[in-house]
Amino acid sequence: MSKEYFDEISKLIPAAEIVCDEPMSKHTTFRIGGVADVFIKISQPEQLQLLIPKLAEKKIPYYVIGKGSNLLVSDAGFRGVVIQLEDAFDEIQVNNNVITARAGASMAKVAKVALQNKLTGLEFAAGIPGTVGGGVIMNAGAYGGEMKDIVTKVRYLNTDGTVAEHTGEEMQFAYRNSILKSKPECIVLEVEMELQPGDEAEILATMQDLAKRRKDKQPLEYPSAGSTFKRPEGYFAGKLIGDAGFGGYCVGDASVSEKHNGFVINTGNAKAADVKKLIDEVRQGVEKQFGVILEPEVIFLGEFE
Repeated sequence: MSKEYFDEISKLIPAAEIVCDEPMSKHTTFRIGGVADVFIKISQPEQLQLLIPKLAEKKIPYYVIGKGSNLLVSDAGFRGVVIQLEDAFDEIQVNNNVITARAGASMAKVAKVALQNKLTGLEFAAGIPGTVGGGVIMNAGAYGGEMKDIVTKVRYLNTDGTVAEHTGEEMQFAYRNSILKSKPECIVLEVEMELQPGDEAEILATMQDLAKRRKDKQPLEYPSAGSTFKRPEGYFAGKLIGDAGFGGYCVGDASVSEKHNGFVINTGNAKAADVKKLIDEVRQGVEKQFGVILEPEVIFLGEFE
């Protein structure tokens, strides 16, 4: 990206934090990734309505992140603009049993607010490491709960700077999918969720139980992107991977977790290429042995061989 265009962005949104050649390893839960040409940390929501139409007009590739969970960035980085919403988009409002959260609010923070207001329905989200924006796009879920169960409205930004919205039904939620997943150029701004009144002690007990189950069963001590594969219908990805003999299998410092075979972890200084190769080999092995095709839940950003 030319210096001239970098300067143009700086003038367009002067209050934003803008840097060139930013290592994406600093911004993903995998702790992996090459540099993004330009990295912008949005400080005011209004900046997006100025920035996105300009990027679209210039045909500059862009990608929006929150906490960088569920994301593997190529070792070659990303030729374009990465936009981080997290801090400027973390406001949460409560109106009776409806919670409205901006896209950068963490799932865990929203679940905590629900607890404080004695609202049940978000317990499953307390341990999910991502943000509400990413969560609604991929219909995040855990332990029997999903975003589709509670989302009533999603407001998002189009490439022309206009704001539109979908009802929960219009989001066409499916397993780890929604209509906005096929429209990465659109940016989630705000999510409205309808919960139910509940007993605070019971809500807390459920959250504590789920947290213990996560700690006992998941390799939380290592950088990862969470569950690496979607659950194939009628099967469990982790069991298939273990039964195929891939428990503990490594490529470089990328490893299939022995604690939970459904997780690929970074045990040291794994490269994106190591993770990608490991994922490919696991998929090929499982398909060859069981005829089941594992679909990655991880999003691949940038160029991979």
